[in-house]
Amino acid sequence: MPTSYRETISKDHPVFKPEKGRYYIYGALGCPFTHRAILARSLKQLESVLGLVISHWQLDFEGARFLSAPERPGSYGQKFFTTAGGIVSATLDESGEFGDVDNDSARLFVDGAFDPVESISRLSELYYLDDPEYSSTKFTVPVLWDCKTKKIVNNESGDIIRILNSGVFDEFIEYTGASVIDLVPNDLVYEIDKNIKWVQPNINLGVYKAGLADNTKAYEIEVKNLFENLQKIENILKTNYKRLQEQFGDMQDKILLKFFVLGQRLTEADIRLYATIIRFDIVYVQHFKCNLKTIRDGFSYLHLWLKNLYWNYKEFRFSTDFNHIKLFYIKMETSENRINPFGIVPLGPKPDIAEL
Repeated sequence: MPTSYRETISKDHPVFKPEKGRYYIYGALGCPFTHRAILARSLKQLESVLGLVISHWQLDFEGARFLSAPERPGSYGQKFFTTAGGIVSATLDESGEFGDVDNDSARLFVDGAFDPVESISRLSELYYLDDPEYSSTKFTVPVLWDCKTKKIVNNESGDIIRILNSGVFDEFIEYTGASVIDLVPNDLVYEIDKNIKWVQPNINLGVYKAGLADNTKAYEIEVKNLFENLQKIENILKTNYKRLQEQFGDMQDKILLKFFVLGQRLTEADIRLYATIIRFDIVYVQHFKCNLKTIRDGFSYLHLWLKNLYWNYKEFRFSTDFNHIKLFYIKMETSENRINPFGIVPLGPKPDIAEL
């Protein structure tokens, strides 16, 4: 029984062909893997082509859930074709206070959205729609869903990035005057894949390996490995910055236009790293005990890279929901609940993201 769906979308595919409005991404704003897919969708200018359905921020033992549909649900249709699926708190640059927010809070387009496609209340129902005999207890996000066939196309964030970047939906883009970015340019594919091979296990998953360790020795091994690899990224970005400084001197505005992980271009490598680093100081330092340093105080070039993406690229800024990020991790009622059994959400650090 598969738990990982790895299909693609193309004009030559016998089933999954590109169409506007046919496919939706289901996910959670707090989840870094969903965040990758959301960023790719937005950077590729595909908000009007693929819908986005955001779950409630709380995960429990039954998985992700969605809110009840309101009266006249059709009047909300366009919200699902925006950067953050209509969730209003994604427009805020800081998290709030949560003392009065219960786990059963159901504020529409604040705590989450309803499902306008299949009218499901649980993500698990999507998996059962795809396969009534699905027997796994894993119901992961993001999910790329085909409304026409009622099938899951893909539930691997890296695959979804590549599908959205492939150009299969370009004919449906509503032209805005800006050129469409190539997140995986041919001349950088090798470098991007090489970067993924060490960033994914050591940083993207490294925070989880440290935070979910069940003994001190394992934790110490994992957290030291995590910070060694954060330093590796810091050194790469420092080298990139110095090269740009040789070209542009003290003109930081021009430097920041080309200040990325690879090749002086915004690529998939930046998307994958951002989804982890934006969560680092506000969640991983405290919740996962990844506290040897903070990004803001211990990695100056990585911090500058993070601030540049957040403040200078609306796709990053308006897909980042600090409320959902904090609540997603802290209020989780799964095996991770043992980390913070009372679900107390830290107020800090402040600010959630420093000014550029």
